[in-house]
Amino acid sequence: MFKKLRKLFLPRAIFACAAVAFTFGSPTLLVAQGLNIIRDAEIEAILADWARPGLVAGGIVPESVTIRLINDDSINAFVTRGNAMFMHTGLILAAKNSNEVIGVMAHETGHIVGGHAVTFGDSIAAASTTALLATLLGVAAGAVSGNPDLGMAVMLGGQGSAQRMLFTFSRGQESSADQYAIRALQDTQQSPKGLYSFFNRLSGQELLISDRQDPYVRTHPLTRERMSAVNFAVENSPFKDKPDDPVAEAQFRRMTAKLFSFLKPQMTTFQKYPEANKSPEARYAQSIAFYRRGQMKDALPVVDDLLKEFPKDPYFWELKGQMLFENGKLDEAVTAYREANALLPNSPLILVAMSHAMVETADPAYAKEAQAALQKALANDPEDPFAWDLAAKSYLQSDQPGLSAYAAAERALLVGEFGDVVRYSRESERLLEKGTPTWYRLQDIKVSAQNSLQELMERRRR
Repeated sequence: MFKKLRKLFLPRAIFACAAVAFTFGSPTLLVAQGLNIIRDAEIEAILADWARPGLVAGGIVPESVTIRLINDDSINAFVTRGNAMFMHTGLILAAKNSNEVIGVMAHETGHIVGGHAVTFGDSIAAASTTALLATLLGVAAGAVSGNPDLGMAVMLGGQGSAQRMLFTFSRGQESSADQYAIRALQDTQQSPKGLYSFFNRLSGQELLISDRQDPYVRTHPLTRERMSAVNFAVENSPFKDKPDDPVAEAQFRRMTAKLFSFLKPQMTTFQKYPEANKSPEARYAQSIAFYRRGQMKDALPVVDDLLKEFPKDPYFWELKGQMLFENGKLDEAVTAYREANALLPNSPLILVAMSHAMVETADPAYAKEAQAALQKALANDPEDPFAWDLAAKSYLQSDQPGLSAYAAAERALLVGEFGDVVRYSRESERLLEKGTPTWYRLQDIKVSAQNSLQELMERRRR
């Protein structure tokens, strides 16, 4: 379930930090310059579900907020412009329960509600200057010393400094986000205990030198005043001792088992989730560990056993589809993905995964179904270059070169290949009927490409 898949475009505020992608189940892991983004339908759905009450309490439309995972063992979370919230996998795996993660997400929601992520944009110029200076110093250091590794170390260190500048909030903003989190948890009848217990475990790191601190401590300074205020709120909350929601706890166990088994060595997974453990989350982890070892004869029976017990679980079907797909059993993978899609029909990641299996068969009989699925996925996530790439291939398989060229132009625009945008747009215009919605969209694509190209040229002149 880890494979190279696609490129992810982060909000413009951190565009310079972004880069390349992989998948993780229907998950997608994007390796960026300092940011490794994981896409996973199940985990994103869980986090969105947990964030919803806090967002609604602040008057934020939940669907307007994007929540993504960063594959990083360190503990951190932050928000950016465009209502994007990022959670490190290290934070989730270090959490003791769902309430701790919910507390942190409520705090980050406080930054969104307070508009703190907007002021983040004011630091871009300074951070960009820091990164540029570090790059120049790195080149110089490497040239003078004759050691390119030294130059790289300087550059990476400077980029780290730039990221810390970008993601650091003021003490006033931190206190404001704390207050919002406490109020939102209170209004939604949730305990703030998790927020305090999570902060309390990190608070001792304030005494460590910065390089040994988790990023959360560096970017969210845990002052004594903050800790006292949060502790006071916990002690006075009527929901202080409210038990954790059993549904959320079950989701937490599954989510952490899935992350652990995909991100940690297989041997470590079996130590944490031995085969004698027959809980759903343990079997989930075991099946993934077997799969990552290439032991399909052991992995598939565990998934099938889970499906016998939970036949309406779309994510177990999705896992089975991914296993079959990556072992060349494409038609069987399509069947599994269809089951997942029937149970969860509006998940863009599952729709794209199913379409991928269909396109890879090269069977034109799948083309119409794949194209319908991709259209639905792109309606929800139009900035997915991999989905556009699959659409281009599927249209070509069904002898629709005009639509294929159009889809290829959409993909090229998203990944910044402006020469290809022009080439594919011209080809599509020549083949498609003038005046149709797709023809008009092609005109927009060309204008967008021209504007982006002009912006790049202006940046180079500065």
